[in-house]
Amino acid sequence: MNEVVVYIALVIFGAAFGSFAAASVWRIRARQLASDKAAGEDYDKKEYNHLKKVISKPLEDRSQCLHCSYQLKWYDMLPIVSWLSLRGKCRNCHKSIGWFEFLMEIGVAAFFVLSYAFWPGGVETSFDIAHFVLWLAAGVVMSMLFAYDTKWFLLPDKLNITLAIIGLGIVGVVAAESGDIGGTLLTAAGSVAILSGLYAVLYFVSKGRWVGFGDVKLGVGLALILVNWQLAITALFLANFIGCLVVIPLLATKKLKRSSHIPFGPFLIAGTIASWFLGWYILGWYLSSVGF
Repeated sequence: MNEVVVYIALVIFGAAFGSFAAASVWRIRARQLASDKAAGEDYDKKEYNHLKKVISKPLEDRSQCLHCSYQLKWYDMLPIVSWLSLRGKCRNCHKSIGWFEFLMEIGVAAFFVLSYAFWPGGVETSFDIAHFVLWLAAGVVMSMLFAYDTKWFLLPDKLNITLAIIGLGIVGVVAAESGDIGGTLLTAAGSVAILSGLYAVLYFVSKGRWVGFGDVKLGVGLALILVNWQLAITALFLANFIGCLVVIPLLATKKLKRSSHIPFGPFLIAGTIASWFLGWYILGWYLSSVGF
C-alpha cells in the first residue's frame, strides 16, 4: 500500500512540475525575445508579439491563453486532467493550445515514476532520499533544457547554471555518503573533463561550427549529476548513439540535410539519463566481452 501511495504522489508531483516546466519555458523564451529586441539584435517579431503577453504584466503571475489572454482558473490548470477534459483547447476562445504542455506533464511524471522504480539500490537511507530528490529536481531542469533546445536550438544560461548547482548538491551528497570526499571530487572532476571538456575542444577547434558553447556548459551540469567519470564516458557514447539512431533515418529520408542545424542537447540529456540507470550494466557487458 505504501508503494502505491508513493507512485500516486510521484505522478501528481511529476505532472505538476511538468506543467511548471512548460510554463517556465514559454516565459524564458518571451524574456529572451524581449532582451534581444531591447539590445537591437535580430528576433522573430511574430513570435515576440505572440509571447509578449506572458511578460507584459510582471506582477501578474497567473497563466493565460496566448491567443486570447484569458486568465486561467485553477480548474484550467490541473495537470493532464485539464488538457484532456478541454481536448487541448482554450476554454474561452477554443483555439488549440498544442501538445507541448501535455507532453511536458506526461514526460516529467513518467520521469519521476520510472526514476523511483529503477533507482539503483533503492531509496532507503536519508542519503538515498536526498540524492533522489536532487535527481528529480535535475530532471525538471533537464526537461526544460530538452524542450528549449529542441524548439529553438538554444540552451539558456540560467537553466545550465541551475543544473550545475543541483549537480554540485548531488556531488556533496555522494561525497558525504561515501566518506571519501577527495575521491568523489576527483571522479566528478574527471566526469566534467569528459562530458564538458571534450565538447569544449570540439567547439574551439571548429570555431562553433560542430557544437555550440551551450553544449559545453550543459556538459558541466550533466557531468556533476553523474559524478563518476566512467558513467560520463558511457553517457557520451549513448548520446552519440541515440543521435545516430535519430539523425541517420532523417538524412536517409531527406527530411534533414547534411547542412541542417541539429540540437545536440536533447541527445546529451537522454544519454545522461540512460547512463545513470544502465551505465554500469553497459560497462560490465563491455569489459566482459573484451576479456576484462
